[in-house]
Amino acid sequence: MTTPFDENPSPRKISLFARLRSSFLTGLVVIAPVGLTIWLIWTVIGWIDGFVLPLVPQRLRPEEYIGINLRGVGVIIFLVFTIVVGWIGKGLIGRSLIRWAESIVDRMPVVRSIYSGIKQISETVFAQSERSFEKACLIQYPRKGIWAIGFISTTAKGEVAKRAETTGQLISVFLPTTPNPTSGFLLFLPREDVIELEMSVEEAAKLVISAGLVYPHDKNQAVPQETRATREP
Repeated sequence: MTTPFDENPSPRKISLFARLRSSFLTGLVVIAPVGLTIWLIWTVIGWIDGFVLPLVPQRLRPEEYIGINLRGVGVIIFLVFTIVVGWIGKGLIGRSLIRWAESIVDRMPVVRSIYSGIKQISETVFAQSERSFEKACLIQYPRKGIWAIGFISTTAKGEVAKRAETTGQLISVFLPTTPNPTSGFLLFLPREDVIELEMSVEEAAKLVISAGLVYPHDKNQAVPQETRATREP
């Protein structure tokens, strides 16, 4: 029998239910990302197949020859078709056809607005995918004394740089939100107000997504004296 005055009380035993619950939650953490990723990819492939295959003549479909409905054939056809269209669009004849078609669309009031909006979104998402943020940075936002992580994109140009009331160089910084870093704010800040970080853009994105729980490993961080003492023979 133990009392509150005992120096070394026996540790509290964990019940079998608590251990099973802990193992179950750990299993969910492992299984959920893998399962949801596979389910999402499988669903997208099925959606593309359902949209593309009805456009393919029946005699050209693979199941007519092998007798099996292969999932993903529509994705392959879509990729090949998109590559061919992109290859043609880069040529002189393709660019001429695109300009001619867009001139016709510009004469249609409602269609013109829809097409221009979709084109702008497509160019932002796909055509500009080769561009990436230069570095991660630290800025004071929304007021002095409060720090936030941002991503340096480019140096401000054009009318923004001319009309901004600043004497130094102005740079554009994207301030992401947590836990969804694809949404955020575009800020134009003087360069002296932006502190560049040594961490990579990917590491900074992980920090934002995890709400400050996942910090990048600091290679330059000194090993504590207590740790070094335990390692010394």
